[in-house]
Amino acid sequence: MFELVWLEGANKKYEELELAAKKSLDNREKNKKAKASPVEGVFKQVDKCLEYLKNNPRHPGLKTHQFDSLVHPYDQKNKVFEAYVQNNTPGAYRIFFCYGPNKNQITIIAITPHP
Repeated sequence: MFELVWLEGANKKYEELELAAKKSLDNREKNKKAKASPVEGVFKQVDKCLEYLKNNPRHPGLKTHQFDSLVHPYDQKNKVFEAYVQNNTPGAYRIFFCYGPNKNQITIIAITPHP
């Protein structure tokens, strides 16, 4: 099992998604609506993806692969990876991560919609 370490931008994005999902849930409960909003769904998917990363970064559902357009924050010689939060969705979310800085740690570099 890995410990997650967050870069500031990734942590900020996660908190923004969490806050938006909470507001949506509160509003939905207030209006007595059953169907979850897309914002709630995205946060739930991001959270699930992070759980998979902690337990098994090679989980087949993550479709993890190397990503060359970002630089490793601790050692430029090491690799950065991309994990799929969503697939076949316009603006599908991705999580970019690397291993380190210490053993059994994964650093979350960014959480972002795919362009």
